[in-house]
Amino acid sequence: MEKTILVVDDNTISLSVAEAALEKQYRVIPLSSAEKMFAILEKITPDLILLDIEMPKMDGFEAMKLLKESESYAGIPVIFLTGLTDAVNEDHAIELGALDFFVKPISEPVLLNRIRNYINIDEQVRERTKQLIERAERLERKLADVRRGFILLEAALRA
Repeated sequence: MEKTILVVDDNTISLSVAEAALEKQYRVIPLSSAEKMFAILEKITPDLILLDIEMPKMDGFEAMKLLKESESYAGIPVIFLTGLTDAVNEDHAIELGALDFFVKPISEPVLLNRIRNYINIDEQVRERTKQLIERAERLERKLADVRRGFILLEAALRA
């Protein structure tokens, strides 16, 4: 199944560069504003969001806060991809829950490798979580069987 990545940036050149770098391996949806991102999120759930910080109306930090406050969107991984280079912005992005913070311009191989790693990690965590839930359910059923056995044994001993 093809993974979907939203690229949110008000700079059309940045959108084009990111789309060209990613479109061979992912379904890329370029969006020029955070408002457009939220409109798309009502229809689809992406596997990853690349989010710029400096945008008009709603900046990336505001968008990130809204994403994390939403029950529907909080689990979507976000990577900031921005021209801001100072550590304060990077720290703030990570505090808000971003997976990573890339400074533009970033090389295509580096971008692809990091995104691949994050998507693979996310898939591995989901698969492992599913396995653990299945094991817990099996254990719960076995414990219920043991409990029934003790109840039957106790009833037989009283008889």
